[in-house]
Order: sequence, then C-alpha cells, then structure tokens
Amino acid sequence: MPEMLAFIEIKFLDILDILLVAFLLYELYNLLKGTVAINIFFGIVAFYLLWKLVTALEMKLLGEIFGAFISVGFIALIVVFQPEIRKFLLMLGTPGFIQKKRSRFLFWKFDFGNESNLDIDKILLACNNLSEKKTGALIIITNKSGLEQYVNTGDIIDANVSNGLIENIFTKNAPLHDGAMIIHHNKIRAVGCILPVSSSKTIPAMYGLRHRAAVGVTEQSDALAIIISEETGSISIARHGKLRSRIQPTQLKNIILENLE
Repeated sequence: MPEMLAFIEIKFLDILDILLVAFLLYELYNLLKGTVAINIFFGIVAFYLLWKLVTALEMKLLGEIFGAFISVGFIALIVVFQPEIRKFLLMLGTPGFIQKKRSRFLFWKFDFGNESNLDIDKILLACNNLSEKKTGALIIITNKSGLEQYVNTGDIIDANVSNGLIENIFTKNAPLHDGAMIIHHNKIRAVGCILPVSSSKTIPAMYGLRHRAAVGVTEQSDALAIIISEETGSISIARHGKLRSRIQPTQLKNIILENLE
C-alpha cells in the first residue's frame, strides 16, 4: 500500500486549491440556502457525482448520455441561476468583501446558528389584537435565509419589532397594509412585499391570495408565515409549504420557537 501511494504528491497549491473551492462552495450554499434554488443545486451535484461514478465504472452508453447533459448543462445553469449568479458576482465585487468574510474563512468559525433574539411576545400580542379586530395580515418570520429577494420588492423599514408598529401597518386602508411583512433578526425588514403564490391544489378553495402567498414563500424557503384572516380573524400558519389553520396564540409561540431551532 505505501508503494502504491508513493506517487501521490500533495503540494501547497493543492491544499490552497481545496480550501478555495470549499470556501466558494460554502458561500454559494449561504447564497442559496432557504430558497428553492438550493434543491436544484443539490440535484445538480448528485447528477454530477452519478456521472463520475458511471464514467469510473466504464459504462460507456450511460456515460455518453450523462456527458451530453453535462456539456449543455452549463448553459441551462446560467438561465436557471441567473439571479443567484448576479447576486454572487455583486457580492464578490463589493468593497470590503474580504474583510467581512476573513473571520469566517476557517471552518471552525463558521456560524450555522440563528442568533435572532426575536421578541416573540410582541409578535404574539400584535397577532392576537389583529385577530380580535379581524384585520388581515401576512407576517413572514425568517429563519436562516433573509429573503432579500422578497425584501427588495417592498418598502424597507428596518425597525425593531413592535406590536404597535405591526398593528398600525396592517390597519385597514393604511398605505402599507397590502403585501407581506418580513421580520428578520428581530427587525421588521420590509412591508408591502410581494411573495410567490403557490399553485398547490391541496390549499382549500376558501383561502385567498394571502394564504397562497404564505404557502408559496414557505415552499421556497425555511421561513414561517403567519396569516390572519380578514373575514374571520382566525390565525393560520404556513411552514414547509404546508398550511395549518385555527392556530391558538398559545400554540403560535411554540411554533415560532420550533421554527427558529
């Protein structure tokens, strides 16, 4: 065995190459996590590994078929990941990018947690009051993904979470009550945000666009959506593309805590 491995030489540039690839993959994962694009990314990685396995086993026919897909796949990737590629290139071109990321370059300093310090009680109080007044609302509580692609469709607020502010924004006929509110790391990031509408046939017909938008954003991210019906005042939640109705305030707190874990 030592004689068989004697020809393998590991140079400094090889180690640097591996570290740079790992760093780029990690940043790409951060860019895509919490979106539907991350599932496409994992699917592409799985397909590439399968192609390599087929090639190593010298299965020529399958290898040629998979190779044909791989050869034209890069063009398809540019189309599918156009928004993410643009965002990634903008991130690389941002001044001070290296300074911002150097403390996270070492693997043991990577932070996979979600230190949001979310003031859940204020959100619960606002939801309870809106429910009693039968005021419609759609509140999105992010997890690991900041949902910047949807934040940018609304009006940026960047205010601390406040039950009074949440209630005022969703007051009927208020200028910003339409659309969704996105809360990230105890900040009301934006209001009036436009979300993708789910086309799932499992959503009961009695629910409107507000509920479908809540399901839609949770189909494509790890966020939690809280919906308050304008007709009945009932509270519903959407998570992982699933809708649950008639949620009690006592249940809601546990659901939010569970989503942030």
